[in-house]
Amino acid sequence: MPDPFLSPMLTIPGALLIGAISPGPSVLFVSRTAITLSRAHGLAAAVGIGVGGALFGCLALLGLGSGLQSLPWLLTLLKLAGGGYLLYLAYQIWRAAETPFILNDESNTPPAVRAPAMASLWKTGLSAFLTQISNPKTAIVYGSIFAALLPPVPSTGQKLALPPMILCVESGWYVIVAIAFSAPAARTVYQRAKTAIDRVAGSVMALIAIALIVGN
Repeated sequence: MPDPFLSPMLTIPGALLIGAISPGPSVLFVSRTAITLSRAHGLAAAVGIGVGGALFGCLALLGLGSGLQSLPWLLTLLKLAGGGYLLYLAYQIWRAAETPFILNDESNTPPAVRAPAMASLWKTGLSAFLTQISNPKTAIVYGSIFAALLPPVPSTGQKLALPPMILCVESGWYVIVAIAFSAPAARTVYQRAKTAIDRVAGSVMALIAIALIVGN
């Protein structure tokens, strides 16, 4: 007989990972951050995404998902705010498309020089967090996953375990993305086609924002 506590804790991470892997603004943000700034910034972005996911998980457990479904005006307001932020990111990416990208050889740079400032990492993490929470429907998705896989009355242990689990799953996936896109090969490709890549990335981010704003 399946363990009523353990079974959901084994199946929910898989569902969350599928959602994390799906293309969206978070993947775009982390990958571009890792390429254009540094691996450390990419990892900071991964943590910011994970914190945003954990926050939405907490809100879903508190009933925000069902609350948004019953208050369409609030959902619309939050979607407009989130879509507006994504449009701002799209504009920033598009505007920077023609700015030259200098590929630094970090192996020949002293650690004290190449280490990014903590304030810069915090700013990157915050931007990633805001990107993650730009879509309020994520709380509804989490709520649907919990409703399908958790028992009707989740235990206190399950409620306490879910936010850290979401943090680990979301951050873990984006750590992989950050490491992959901060590799020298990826940065070299970006250097050679920066303008085109940024134009495409900015356009994709804008389309995602518009879809969020006008979508049901």
